[in-house]
Amino acid sequence: MDFGTVLTAMVTPFDTDGNIDFPTTRLLIEHLLDNGTEGIVVAGTTGESPTLSDSEKLELFKYVLEVVNKRVPVIAGTGNNNTAASIALTKEVEAMGVDGIMLVTPYYNRPNQKGLIGHFTTIAQCTHLPIMLYNIPGRSMVNMTAETTIYLSNVENIVAVKESSADLDQISKIIENTSDDFFVYSGDDGMTLPILSVGGQGVVSVASHVIGQQMRSIVQSYHSGQYKKAAQLHREALPIIKGLFMAPNPVPVKAALNMIGMNVGNTRLPLVGLSEEETEQLKEIILQ
Repeated sequence: MDFGTVLTAMVTPFDTDGNIDFPTTRLLIEHLLDNGTEGIVVAGTTGESPTLSDSEKLELFKYVLEVVNKRVPVIAGTGNNNTAASIALTKEVEAMGVDGIMLVTPYYNRPNQKGLIGHFTTIAQCTHLPIMLYNIPGRSMVNMTAETTIYLSNVENIVAVKESSADLDQISKIIENTSDDFFVYSGDDGMTLPILSVGGQGVVSVASHVIGQQMRSIVQSYHSGQYKKAAQLHREALPIIKGLFMAPNPVPVKAALNMIGMNVGNTRLPLVGLSEEETEQLKEIILQ
């Protein structure tokens, strides 16, 4: 399964009462598709999955599928630190018709590598959907090693990994020792070009909410052999990327979207909005 090269980890819009804002979700999806997004990841970290109930996630998945209407792949975030719960949610989204699922490394309970293998293979055996693994040691406090990812790549429906380890040696080892149809995506916008340079497929992006065309141009330029252009575009994008991570994700990107007229609302607690100083700093970056 080829999910594309520039995927967006979509924010979840909320209304003033803190409920999912479905009309704005529709507008956001069209905005993303008009600006270079080739696939949408729903209810991941950027979508505030920890604060969404399963019923909210299912309603959101269903709505996104209807709006996207097969124009690009829709990947549902069904992973958490409870294997049985992940399986149950995965079965429900498979029946809905999503194109794939993303499974994060279990957080808080911090399994060892054997536990990671058990977790992911058990879920994979319960679905026919293509699976993107998600390694993010900064949040989960466990790093899925290259050896574990390579092992899991041999499971038929585990087809990709979103790597947020920022470890190019580890990422290079994964790419070198997996088949050509196993894809490695950058999970950090600022690492997109370095990961492309060692054979990565693309990026699961946050910045694509506001600089989607630029992110796509970086990837397309690199894949077409225009390495100097890709490097220049990468350097130009870095200030915006840095600004979008000045506070815990997705606080800054939601603020940025609100600044450009895409009123996606605030984040749910325990995340809080930007300070006045941070807001002014972000405005200077986004609205320059």
